[in-house]
Amino acid sequence: MSDLSFCESERCEVLADYIIKNNATVRSAAGKFGISKSTVHKDVTERLKNVNRGLYNEVKEILEKNKAERHLRGGEATKMKYLLRKKK
Repeated sequence: MSDLSFCESERCEVLADYIIKNNATVRSAAGKFGISKSTVHKDVTERLKNVNRGLYNEVKEILEKNKAERHLRGGEATKMKYLLRKKK
């Protein structure tokens, strides 16, 4: 069950606030609120634009930064995976 049991416009703003305050990824926001990544992404990239343009612009910057850095996070995750395997 989702923690966000209110209307879409409120959910968009709550998700955006969380992403901004925590410099969070779409995946981490989805996990925090118990909803799908697709819903989070649609809320903060499409619906939020019509609800709160200022918040949308702030979130957009964070999402662009996350997108630019995702290959680094993926590489780090792979590195850790193989280090753990090596220890076993």
